[in-house]
Amino acid sequence: MRFRQVHLDFHTSEAIAPIGQRFDKKQFQEMLRLGHVDSITVFSKCHHGWAYHPSEANEIHPGLSFDLLAAQIEAAHEIDVKTPVYLSAGLDEKLARRHPEWLIRDENDTTGWVKGFLEPGYHQFCMNSPYLDILLAQIREVVSRYDADGVFLDIVGVRKCYCHNCIESARREGMDPRDEQAMRRLWERTYANYTAKVKETVESVKPGLPIFHNGGHIKRGRRDLAMMNTHLELESLPTGGWGYDHFPLSARYAQTLGVDFLGMTGKFHTSWGEFGGYKHPNALRYEAALSIANGAKCSIGDQLHPDGYMDKATYALIGSAYSEVESKEAWCADTSNVADVALLSLEAAGVHEKARDGLSKGASDAGAVRMLLEGKILFDVIDKEHDFSAYKALILPDYVAIDEPLRNKLELYLRQGGKLLATGWSGLDSAGEAFAVDFGVRYLGVNPFNPDYFRPGFALKSLGEASFIFYSEGQKIELNGGTELGRREDPFFNREAFTFCSHQHTPSSYNNGGPGMVESGSGIYIAWNVFEDYAKKGSLILKEAVLYALDRLLPDKTLQTSLPAQGIVTLQEQKERNRLVNHLLYASPVRRGDGVEVIEDIIPLYNVQVSVRTARPVRQVYLAPQMTPLPFSSNDGAVAYTVPELQCHQMVVMDYE
Repeated sequence: MRFRQVHLDFHTSEAIAPIGQRFDKKQFQEMLRLGHVDSITVFSKCHHGWAYHPSEANEIHPGLSFDLLAAQIEAAHEIDVKTPVYLSAGLDEKLARRHPEWLIRDENDTTGWVKGFLEPGYHQFCMNSPYLDILLAQIREVVSRYDADGVFLDIVGVRKCYCHNCIESARREGMDPRDEQAMRRLWERTYANYTAKVKETVESVKPGLPIFHNGGHIKRGRRDLAMMNTHLELESLPTGGWGYDHFPLSARYAQTLGVDFLGMTGKFHTSWGEFGGYKHPNALRYEAALSIANGAKCSIGDQLHPDGYMDKATYALIGSAYSEVESKEAWCADTSNVADVALLSLEAAGVHEKARDGLSKGASDAGAVRMLLEGKILFDVIDKEHDFSAYKALILPDYVAIDEPLRNKLELYLRQGGKLLATGWSGLDSAGEAFAVDFGVRYLGVNPFNPDYFRPGFALKSLGEASFIFYSEGQKIELNGGTELGRREDPFFNREAFTFCSHQHTPSSYNNGGPGMVESGSGIYIAWNVFEDYAKKGSLILKEAVLYALDRLLPDKTLQTSLPAQGIVTLQEQKERNRLVNHLLYASPVRRGDGVEVIEDIIPLYNVQVSVRTARPVRQVYLAPQMTPLPFSSNDGAVAYTVPELQCHQMVVMDYE
């Protein structure tokens, strides 16, 4: 997989003509060179349903008079740029108007993405319909006729559907269509059938051709779905609603799967389909650096103008990022992440049945990752299939259900010397009635006060002694052999119609509500949903408490640094080259307008201190790609150095014996 890719959207209405009249081979090549691009995804078929080449399996766009796809592939290949080919799989608006009976329907027979045909937008197809055969014919045609370097199929996944085809399929199999769990089995089977038939179609023409099915999210814990692709493309446009926390969470899971993957962002100020919108070059520099720092290749989304002329401003912008990536590739290929801690993803592990309704399942994972990034903890995000023994500590965030197989795996991990950090509902058995892991506490039930207060029994790094409000739901516990690290304090009462005080919550009564944070031989338990709370409120005490716990569980952290909270640090290993690569990044996204996160200024940092523990004797340390030697010291298995200046992204390479 190439490092510097562009995803060239070309969703072009039939109401626009002519199409591609300004396409010029030389200009296309000049823009790819300007952008330092080495792979570009070009279009066979768009969301409007039109082909951008002569076709018997589809129809060429009525405004197009030549084979645009062939011209783009020829131009790119001539300068050694690869060309995966895009087909809109889930959307085809031309065909939707002709065959609305093939569309996905909800329980009320309403279509999606848009309701009906009087709204601008697209309608999604059900793969349990005759549409699948048409799509397969389109795929077969493009891989047979064109020198494609891969196939990118968009807007697909396990889809909830109550169309007449799905209802009839369920009834033929003796299922009740009103039973959503039964229907989910059908929807999963529909998607698996679709991916299998696509693979069969492609393999019959070009064995080994890369295939990716894009659904916008790689679901943690569903390796079966992930492995229906030959590689992974993590769609994550920070300005398009994903935010800057999203990619690290996805990447830290994807790299553990052992497949090639890339991070997909966009050149747009907002998101896909924005003509005339441009990020600041520093934003793209940072986003590309964030990809390679997490073991990923890079992809930047663009959208081609209907006239086929490549936008110079866009490729100058992309080139500002990709020129840097190009100079760094040698230290970013074939890497594995070095991690002390594993976050057992809540999405992958499953949620306690007794947890409250309306749970935002993504919040706990996101809050945990944000804390780990800010705390400069080296971590992976894992599922239950992963080898826990690879990590010094394992985090169970907020709602992890401990069933019998997981309990057995955790007990083995603890016997091998591992430590747990569990919060909230995590650690309880599947019934939510008792702890499945011995944290030195006895479970008494859901705490009746919400919110309530935490008084730490330890000194905080940046806050004084106080009772701190915790907004999330908590569990009430009592000591049973553990050591209290902090206690709960009850408010006077919960805020209700006849008992309320001031503008928000009731102050602390100073009454001891029992332990709130406890340490035992198994690790540390914190009795609130602190990660969900941090994702929603961002209160500093939550992070301070978690990082204090991790400091106790990790007395010999692999990496320590003076990099500020907003900075990001990773440690990647190139085992075949006998070297460690320390990535340091720093930028400060600012929320503007309607919640868009913008990076504009890059503030340099000076004299950033780093210490890395390694069992291998280090021969030399240098800055990359500058190749500047860096003074270092070795003491008790730790290599220490100071990075003199950090602007956006800096790599420090440690060659070991």
